[in-house]
Amino acid sequence: MPPEIVVESHAALASLLARRFETAVRDAVQARGRFGCALPGGSVAEVFFPAIARLDLPWRQVHVFLGDERAVPESDPDSNLGLARHLWLDAVPVTVHPMPADQPDLAAAAASYAAELRAVLGDPPRLDVALLGMGPDGHVCSLFPGHPLLGERTRLVAEITDSPKPPPRRLTLTMPVLAAARAIWVGAFGKQKAPIIREAIEDPISQLPVALAVRSGPPAVFFLDADAASALDARA
Repeated sequence: MPPEIVVESHAALASLLARRFETAVRDAVQARGRFGCALPGGSVAEVFFPAIARLDLPWRQVHVFLGDERAVPESDPDSNLGLARHLWLDAVPVTVHPMPADQPDLAAAAASYAAELRAVLGDPPRLDVALLGMGPDGHVCSLFPGHPLLGERTRLVAEITDSPKPPPRRLTLTMPVLAAARAIWVGAFGKQKAPIIREAIEDPISQLPVALAVRSGPPAVFFLDADAASALDARA
């Protein structure tokens, strides 16, 4: 199934995504008693999280995981969780599952986080929503173009010590977790991302991480501003 494409202003995208998030939470809580999502950092967090924080939801049934995290303390400006807490999570009584990327043994930290995913979301774990940002190279989470981790099929969480984008040490969810999600939502903004968005949407054999993620099985939605959508074929 081709991905859904939504093109609006940042404010309109935030409002739309918040409404869909509300529906997804209520449906999941009614069906399974809890809702699980994975979050990004960066501009997607800055645009979307304040709108989600204003929702009136059964927050105590919401479990928040990270798509990836840098090997920095939560107080560091590069921490995805630190940003999410500031913009959203500290305002509501959600259950937060920090990704322990600042631990010295990253392999052990990855295994521990995978066990936490299974304990909360089942085995194999199924996120209700994987909300992804996208880098200008097409990376999602800390899964970078051409990196061996794109081919990971066994581990749910993996350490990375050679990230091409600093800092080099990170933890990341892997493609099997994204492929098992009930929905994948990708946010992307700005003209520099337009060529990558076009390839991800229009090239059915693209090997970009974002393309692999949205082709992995779950229903996918791109939330784009006009600049990010500017290279798309209007006939598509």
